[in-house]
Amino acid sequence: MEQRKVENTTSSPTSKGVILLIASMSSFLTPFTSSSVNIALPSIGQRFSLDAITLSWVATSYLLAAALFLVPFGRFADIYGRKLIFRIGIIIDAVASILCTTAGSGIWLIVFRALQGLGGAMIFGTGVAILTSVFPPKERGRALGINVAATYAGLSLGPLAGGLFTQHLGWQGIFFFNAALGLIITIIAFWKLKGEWADARGEKFDLPGAIIYGVSLILIMYAFSVFPALWGFWLIAAGVVAVVIFVRWEIKQKHPILQIELFKNNIVFAFSNLAALINYSATFAVSFLLSLYLQYIKGFTPEKAGLILIAQPVMMAIFSPLAGILSDRIEPLIIASIGMALTTAGLVMLIFVGNGASIGFIIVSLIILGLGFGLFSSPNTNAVMGSVERKFYGVASGMLGTMRLTGQTFSLGISLLLFALYIGRVEITPEYYPLFLKSMRTAFIIMAILCFLGIFASIARGKTRNRVI
Repeated sequence: MEQRKVENTTSSPTSKGVILLIASMSSFLTPFTSSSVNIALPSIGQRFSLDAITLSWVATSYLLAAALFLVPFGRFADIYGRKLIFRIGIIIDAVASILCTTAGSGIWLIVFRALQGLGGAMIFGTGVAILTSVFPPKERGRALGINVAATYAGLSLGPLAGGLFTQHLGWQGIFFFNAALGLIITIIAFWKLKGEWADARGEKFDLPGAIIYGVSLILIMYAFSVFPALWGFWLIAAGVVAVVIFVRWEIKQKHPILQIELFKNNIVFAFSNLAALINYSATFAVSFLLSLYLQYIKGFTPEKAGLILIAQPVMMAIFSPLAGILSDRIEPLIIASIGMALTTAGLVMLIFVGNGASIGFIIVSLIILGLGFGLFSSPNTNAVMGSVERKFYGVASGMLGTMRLTGQTFSLGISLLLFALYIGRVEITPEYYPLFLKSMRTAFIIMAILCFLGIFASIARGKTRNRVI
């Protein structure tokens, strides 16, 4: 009876608006940090004298930690309360941001970034789930579209603000801003966020499953950074074995952290998540690679590089709300698949970026890429969240977020692997620029192929319009 009362209270128009505001602010926060830090990487590398692979871990550590904890915290939130986990995550993110400014070495910065990723996992795993809990199916696409737009607004402003902070205040300014914004969200969340959402309250938390899941991701991702050493292949093999053990364990559990049945019996859920994994795997490292390219090869300042890179996320921010609204009226598979095809076209264009590429060509490539991504993300999210029961909203949100973060981590993993193969553990100095260009071009070829395959994953999900959850 109490849960019913809470749901009625949080479903009022005023509460919906407050929840959308808080969720959107938090959705802005985390991508803003990631995209702004990408711009600061050359300055961070110079400050701590980091080689190419270690420098990549400044970005990867955040994503890997977030991916490790996203599904466990999504499940934990379903049991103990999404608002509780959300609040704790915002606080951890803000504290970790302050710690990043105090880092005395590259290793400590990587550690603090991982702690920031832990807080990010708690935010990712609850924000969309809370939104889906309070917005009915007919309004869900619009709410998710606004939320996704906030994400892309963070991605849009991140490169520009990151460039400005890095050039005029130092890279630490990025983390001070992140901490200040986190504090504002914390105050609003404690003041205005009422009620609680815990549709799986009383069920058991699967700790062994969470541990096996985390170990498998760590083994696979760390292997990318030690290739082509032989033990890198052994780590990959061990990671794959851990994934198999995890799946077999989860199937046997009464209350697993990941509902394998959702993948086995729900085609829309399975292929929508697969499409998300492929899309993020094919696109996330673009800003990372182009940030290095524009500053190392072109010799641009962080500020100018950031101005160029905003072309992609600006298109995402503009078109994701429209795509979300359309997905309430038109079959999501059509919009998302068109978006995936446009994304593939943008990646193919980036293969031809090199010493002689004009800035105009790069910007047009990013615009096409951003348009495709904007059309893909909101309908795909709507399809995922609309394909499961209420009690699985936290798990579904966490799983979708995990696809995003695992895809982003894998995307950076591709860069790590190619840096290890072509450049090795050295700083990116002028003598290594030709090898950097070769690794970047190879990365774009791999990503374009992945995204092309993702078109078929998007189509394979089938129609979702007549599904009522």
